[in-house]
Amino acid sequence: MSARRQPVLGVLGGGQLARMLALAAAPLGVKTVAFDVAADACAGQVAPLRVAAWDDHAALEAFAREVDAVTFDFENVPAATAQWLAERVPAAPNPQALAVAQDRLSEKTLFRDCGLDTPAFMPVATREALDFALGAIGAPAILKTRRLGYDGKGQFRLRTPADADAAWDALGAAAAEHGLILEAFVPFERELSVLAVRGQGGELRTWPLTRNWHVDGVLSLSLAPAPDIDGLQEQAAAHARTLAERLDYVGVFALELFVKDGRLLGNEMAPRVHNSGHWTIEGAVASQFENHVRAVLGLPLGDTAARGASAMFNWIGELPDPVPLLRVADAHWHDYGKAPRAGRKVGHATVCADGAGQLAARVEEVALALGRLPQAQPALDVLRG
Repeated sequence: MSARRQPVLGVLGGGQLARMLALAAAPLGVKTVAFDVAADACAGQVAPLRVAAWDDHAALEAFAREVDAVTFDFENVPAATAQWLAERVPAAPNPQALAVAQDRLSEKTLFRDCGLDTPAFMPVATREALDFALGAIGAPAILKTRRLGYDGKGQFRLRTPADADAAWDALGAAAAEHGLILEAFVPFERELSVLAVRGQGGELRTWPLTRNWHVDGVLSLSLAPAPDIDGLQEQAAAHARTLAERLDYVGVFALELFVKDGRLLGNEMAPRVHNSGHWTIEGAVASQFENHVRAVLGLPLGDTAARGASAMFNWIGELPDPVPLLRVADAHWHDYGKAPRAGRKVGHATVCADGAGQLAARVEEVALALGRLPQAQPALDVLRG
């Protein structure tokens, strides 16, 4: 009897998402190899790491020969690199999906084409165009780079039209290279995200809606399943399906949403596993990472149901002491193996429970022990009604 050949998944990018993909792939009998420009990329602590420039075709050729399929750790992999590899080895998601998500203007336009409303937006290429867009959209508004912005980077909030000069000073240099977009500021009631996975045969599954809180544009805390969603799960899942089918998407993606006056507005799409879905590692039957591996390799999809209620703390800059959290029942620690640095995602922790009351007690215990009560208070208020 011949031994089953171990499939090999290649991941472009070697950050914490590649690291967690590798950890999820191993129990499935899948080997993971990461490719990154940085020799200290943290995925290299748990999987082989190939280090070369994004345009090093000799290194990319060798990488393509050793893998059965390629996926992505982050959406800003150079489009030329993604396309070059996709012509040589199966790649998911496809380069078209990456290209749309790399450009905020293309992304927002796609949302509207697919029936998902968005905040008002206009492209901005010049200082004069910024004044025109402000006149049309009004203030407050947010000026953003069309490309390469994430986690609050590449953004400037204009409280009044008088902030236009400061906004242009901050971001105008990017206008010629990448273009800018002005978006209306939305006084939203809630921030939600829906994580979805689509298989090679077109099957689509979604995890329960997640409620998110951000600080300075970076995810701080998530609750799942989101309480009091008022029938929005079905709407979010329908929007996710429409987008996935339009893009012929394979793998996991996140759709970030605002809730305003009871309706959903599209904010951003992440064509990859996503920070707001980290709770699924312990809190769902099959995690986003396991299901992404399954989808990309053409395996049957796993169950996306929640096991109970979960809260996820995001650790930014440096890790707190894990010991107090590890004393809490059903609390789980994730250290990404990254050096501390201001604004850097260095780890997360997930707290699970059977229901909202028990979860509130455990989240409060963790928050008090780690000095994070202000971070946790909005979620505690929701959990306690």
